[in-house]
Amino acid sequence: MTTFLWGVLPYVTFALLVAGLLWRHRYDRFGWTTRSSQVYESKLLNIASPAFHYGILFVLAGHVVGLFVPESWTQSVGVSEHAYHLFSLYGGTAAGLLAVAGIVLLVHRRRTNAPVFRATTANDKVMYVVLLAAIVMGMAAKLSHAGGDGYDYRQSLAPWARSLFTLQPDIDLMAGVPVLYEVHAVIGMALIALVPYTRLVHMFSAPVQYLFRPYVVYRSRDQEQLGPRPEKRGWEKAGS
Repeated sequence: MTTFLWGVLPYVTFALLVAGLLWRHRYDRFGWTTRSSQVYESKLLNIASPAFHYGILFVLAGHVVGLFVPESWTQSVGVSEHAYHLFSLYGGTAAGLLAVAGIVLLVHRRRTNAPVFRATTANDKVMYVVLLAAIVMGMAAKLSHAGGDGYDYRQSLAPWARSLFTLQPDIDLMAGVPVLYEVHAVIGMALIALVPYTRLVHMFSAPVQYLFRPYVVYRSRDQEQLGPRPEKRGWEKAGS
C-alpha cells in the first residue's frame, strides 16, 4: 500500500490530469468553461467568488513554496524555521478559511437559488466535496501540529514531492509522516485528477495574455458631432 500511495498513485494522478485535459480540449472545447450562473443571481456571487478565488490562490502559492522551495533556500535569505512555521500556520490558515468561506457561500447560493440549483450537476457536487475536504484536511493537519515549530514537512513531504519529477520517488521519506498529512496528500491527488473533468478546468484558461496585450485606445467623438444631427439642404445621397 505504501508503494502504491507514494510511488504509483502520483503518476496515475498526473496521467488522469493530462489525459483529461487533452480529451476535454479535443472533444469538449465548448464545455471548457465555469458554466457561470451569474445571470440567475449576482449579489451573493460577487462576494463568494472573490473570497474563494483569493483564498485558493494564496493556498496554492503556499503549497508551491512549501513543497518546491527547499528549506535551505529560505534559511539563506534569513527566514528561520520558526518564522516560516508561523507564517505558514497563520497565513495558510487565514487563506484556507477565506477559501472555505467562499465555498460555503457558493454552496449556500446554489442550494437556495432555484435556477442555480437546477443547473448544478452531480459532477459539481463531487467537486465541491473533494475541494472542501482537501482544504479542511490541510488546515486540520497544520493546526494539529501548531505548537513549537510544528511538523517540518519540508524534511519529508517536500523532498518526496520533488523526487516525483525525477521519476525516482523516494517513498521512504513518507515513513513517519502524520496521518492527517497523508490523508491531505491523498485527497489533494484526487482533486488534481478531477480537475479536467469538472468546472475547475477553467484554471488552465486564465487570461494571462491580457497582461501583455497592447493598450486599447478609446477616442471620444468630436464636439461638433455631439447633440442633434445637423440639418442638410437638399437630398442626401443614398448608400449603395
